[in-house]
Amino acid sequence: MHIILHANFKFYKIPWAKRIILALLFLGFSTLSYSQDNRVVTGRVVDEQGEGLPGVSVIIKGTQIGTQTDSDGKYSLTIPDDKAVLSFSFIGFITQEVLAGTQTAINVSLLPDVQSLKEVVVVGYGVQRKESVVSAVESINPSKLRSPTGNLTNALAGRVAGIIAWQNSGEPGLGTDNSQFYIRGLSSFGTGKKDPLILIDNMESSATDLARLQTDDIASFSVLKDASAAAVYGSRGANGVILVTTKQGDHGQTKYSLRVENTFSSNTRNYKMTDNISYMRDANEATLTRDAATALPYSENKINHTLAGDDPALYPNNNWLNKMIKNYTVNQRYNLNISGGDERARYYLAGTYNVDNGILKVDPINNFNSNIKLRNYSIRSNVSVNLSKTTEFILRLYGQFDDYRGPVGTDKVGGGAIAFQNALSSNPVMFPAVYDKSKLPYVKHPLFGSVPTQGFGSLTGGLFVNPYAEMVKGYQVYKTSNIEPQIQINQDLGGLVKGLSATAMTYLQRYSYYSVARAYNPFYYQANIDPVNPKEYTLSVLNNGAQGSSYGVTGTEYLGYAEYPKVVTSKMYLQGSLNYARLFGEKHEVSGLLTSFISSFESGNAGSVTASLPQRNTVVAGRLTYGYNKKYLAEFNFGYNGSERFYKTNRFGFFPSMGLAYNISNEAFFSPLAKTVTNLKLRATYGLVGNDQIGNTNDRFLYLSDVNPNDSYYSASFGTAIGTSQYTRNGYSINRYGNSNITWEISRQLNLGLDITLFDSFTLVANAFKTHRSNIFFSNPNVESAQGLTQSPSANYGTGETQGVDLTMNYTKAISSDFSFTLSGTFTYSTSKIGKNDQIKYSPELSHLSKRGYSFSQAWGFIAERLFIDDEEVKNSPDQSAYFKSAVRGGDIKYRDINHDGVINADDVVAIGYPTQPEIIYGIGPSLTYKRLDF
Repeated sequence: MHIILHANFKFYKIPWAKRIILALLFLGFSTLSYSQDNRVVTGRVVDEQGEGLPGVSVIIKGTQIGTQTDSDGKYSLTIPDDKAVLSFSFIGFITQEVLAGTQTAINVSLLPDVQSLKEVVVVGYGVQRKESVVSAVESINPSKLRSPTGNLTNALAGRVAGIIAWQNSGEPGLGTDNSQFYIRGLSSFGTGKKDPLILIDNMESSATDLARLQTDDIASFSVLKDASAAAVYGSRGANGVILVTTKQGDHGQTKYSLRVENTFSSNTRNYKMTDNISYMRDANEATLTRDAATALPYSENKINHTLAGDDPALYPNNNWLNKMIKNYTVNQRYNLNISGGDERARYYLAGTYNVDNGILKVDPINNFNSNIKLRNYSIRSNVSVNLSKTTEFILRLYGQFDDYRGPVGTDKVGGGAIAFQNALSSNPVMFPAVYDKSKLPYVKHPLFGSVPTQGFGSLTGGLFVNPYAEMVKGYQVYKTSNIEPQIQINQDLGGLVKGLSATAMTYLQRYSYYSVARAYNPFYYQANIDPVNPKEYTLSVLNNGAQGSSYGVTGTEYLGYAEYPKVVTSKMYLQGSLNYARLFGEKHEVSGLLTSFISSFESGNAGSVTASLPQRNTVVAGRLTYGYNKKYLAEFNFGYNGSERFYKTNRFGFFPSMGLAYNISNEAFFSPLAKTVTNLKLRATYGLVGNDQIGNTNDRFLYLSDVNPNDSYYSASFGTAIGTSQYTRNGYSINRYGNSNITWEISRQLNLGLDITLFDSFTLVANAFKTHRSNIFFSNPNVESAQGLTQSPSANYGTGETQGVDLTMNYTKAISSDFSFTLSGTFTYSTSKIGKNDQIKYSPELSHLSKRGYSFSQAWGFIAERLFIDDEEVKNSPDQSAYFKSAVRGGDIKYRDINHDGVINADDVVAIGYPTQPEIIYGIGPSLTYKRLDF
């Protein structure tokens, strides 16, 4: 849960001593600027519903003097005289011109250009007019992705139709607070990449790069969902594409924008635990149920003293969650961007500083703080220069840096998650978190509580886990650096062939990560009650090495040091494209794209010779579109991909796709319905996409066997041990059997779409999709041992299907010229089904073990029928002790014997519950507009 307070400041640079303009936005409200001497015209540009239009070009007609509206549609422009005419233009809207005269405030409402529908949508390596789009492309206004979190991936669910997203953890850190997301659900049940390709300014990026992206910097956000849309990205786009472009500067005066936010965050869910008295009584009852002769873990004396609230050192009554977890935390976010330029050069500069804090309670018992603090810094510089009338040079530079501090975790699991798990699972009545130092005033270290497990559970060395000690015993630090410079040249070749242009682009990515931990080994103490005076006690140390204790690691009073694996990577990318777009005879629209790229990726600490070799890929892709009279549309795409992972006979794959669309509303016979149904378009696409990101990422060359010629496990010794030395020679082991027939995983995708607008108010974009995935790669463990294989062989064998629908709805109603409201919503449903997999052919008695026909993420387990009534029923029930061990046969829960063989084992596992990943995601959001204030 998040509560957000923010202030947004915008400053406009004006010649010194002439005028000063200050626009202050607080909670979305704004005040207008003022001038002293020279006249400045300010205002706001809105659409017909009163929504502010960002990016509207405001130019003094006949000059190069101009500016651009901000995210709220506001602008400020210095005019030379009263005769100046302001021209307001925006793609998809009718250009409007206004004589400035003596006005200082000019507000404009632009009307949509319904006839031409020139609104554009960002697609692969270019843009298309919305009415010309054939494929399934979801484009969303970046302002709708704003949310009270510094992680953009957490704003996707419910806002973008077609994206299935959920968050497993809210702990700040590298990837821990990211939402997992897939386009139209899971694409495969095999091993390998299943998440979509993420491109930020056409640079391949990670989910964390997307998470750190600021909505202030986004110019467009598109999701390419079907084969036709993603084909030009080759095998990289097999699981869909998220395409983001960042803002470029525009000619006009320098504009400054500062956003300051303060957010309050708390747990999405707070667990309610049973009271500790009930906990102890239930534990006693469970013990008696299993064996009436067993000593009870909690005496009635302990229960009564705990209930009375006596000395917490002797009778602890802990609520670990309250002890360790705060109700909320406070985070800060700052973003400053500067943009401007003239007809020769434009620039957009931005910097971000975010602070995310954890919700761990850390008392000052150490001289360091182990609570989570994630500091994130980023810089962005987008500069474009017109080298000539036909040549544009673009230089982009992006830097992303994380500084993290938090409790000690592992290389894969954050310390905050471990602390929370410990708080949920630790015994609440065995010992206090820390004993009072007055008992041992000469001791310099904290007196953490614990007791020997005595068979009830364990920490290393036989002590109960003290979750508070584990949380505060040290801290972990990691730092990341991600530098991405990019150069792009756009060349208009219209002088050679009208409508022809070329683009060349290259970028470099350098990423580094390191993490270290500093922690001491806590000293654990146990309270010993004085037999003479039961209210008094002494403390005895449990893990003091000097006393020869066998309980765990010896305590220390200094910080130790540990390193985690470091990551250093480098990627080089080079791409060239030819674009062609022409209109013939005012009815025939033809466009084409031909592009190719090569990439090379290296890891600085790969760990082996094979893994250290550069990973290289190449793709040639193209797109051809044709439109007749804005009614009939056709599109053909292809990708010709090369992959290093396959044998030379399978190394290259050709994957085509095509699509058709019909703008019915542009037909003459449709004119009687034009006022009711203002837009109606039918779409259909079908295509193939290949995926080479299969198997383990460390399996570089699947057609080669991976043999270890120096495996000590298979060693042999020669010679005699008596009187002579033995000679030992290590043996050979096989980690993977090569298979020259392994090839591309192929996805056949069908999409049927409908775009409809009613009364110029209600818009619905609907897509129904079905994907058939074949050649799914996995190893087959069901190989006869008589073959003598030491590893399971791998092959392309599996098949699976995914199908569903996604909807985007938007309803806008203008109540008056000053008031309007918008209601928008998304709905995504995606379900999957396993076709072929690696299972054996089951007999009718074991048919319930078959996973075919179930979801890719179906949960499997045993069926719990009820609790056993008594020992007699246990003795006359199927034996389940092999899986559920306890003092009595099987424990308290009675599990169903599915195959009626008298034993509960792996043959009794069935599909249970729902898939482990969501299949339905929906979202709805209202927006009210009153005059110039957005709520």
